Amino acid sequence: MVDVDALSRQAAGVGPPPCLAGYAACLLRSAYVLATRLAPDLRDTADGAGSFRDFQVLDALGEPGAAYSQQDLGDRLGINRTTMVKLIDRFEAAGQVTRARNPDDRRSYVLALTEDGRAAVKAMDPAVSAADDRLTAALAAAERDRLDTLLARLMSRPAPPPHRTGALITQAHHSVRHRVEAALAGSGLHPRHFGALAVVADEALSQQQLARRLAISEQAVLQVVDDLERAGQVVRDRDPQDRRRYALRITESGRLALATARGIVEAVEAELAATLGADGRAELATLLAALLRTAEDQA
Repeated sequence: MVDVDALSRQAAGVGPPPCLAGYAACLLRSAYVLATRLAPDLRDTADGAGSFRDFQVLDALGEPGAAYSQQDLGDRLGINRTTMVKLIDRFEAAGQVTRARNPDDRRSYVLALTEDGRAAVKAMDPAVSAADDRLTAALAAAERDRLDTLLARLMSRPAPPPHRTGALITQAHHSVRHRVEAALAGSGLHPRHFGALAVVADEALSQQQLARRLAISEQAVLQVVDDLERAGQVVRDRDPQDRRRYALRITESGRLALATARGIVEAVEAELAATLGADGRAELATLLAALLRTAEDQA
């Protein structure tokens, strides 16, 4: 794995814990968390659109040659089908997007951005660019351009427009997460299970501490721990330092599951290296880790 220990310290709960910091997929997720925290409030900038997610949908539809179905666009941006339908309904009502039957698949629609939609993107662009400047404050201009290029290459996309780092991080995170999820499916584990097992294997800790390490809600970590406990991969023991709470401890079964999952995740990481080149993957990890170092000041 890439040694980015010195670069990827866990800043303000955004960076991954040390046991996961060598994985580009985990660094991408942490960068996504940070980009989400720094996303601009766009409610007063354009009629019919009011969030960074709205901007990403409209901006993607404005790309040269874009011909997305709702499903394709949802997959790219990590938006579920129900939410995507509601978004496109709203944009269509605002005159920013049109839907037409796909001539190659009459069951789906092809989306297109209207002139009003382009005007909405233009109105939101300054706030998005300012947020990107905050997000990439630790990077020199050439480093930022290189990060954007690597992120686009990771998704087999053409060179991106300037000031789109946050959007690229979001899309790359969802793309890589889907790859990891698909790879892990046969093991019965989800990426969060892998992360939790890796953290608990390093030290016994409470559910609240695990939630902070993984940068997920306590409700979400409860579900993860319940899954692992049912599988016999972690146990809840009384914390010797505080008998009122439980400490999570990995079992031998959990260590075996972790070893299997680690091999699967590392195979996905090898695929990323094949796409970017070994040097490119290491460079991506280094740039993401440098970006995350600003989290404490910027988030």
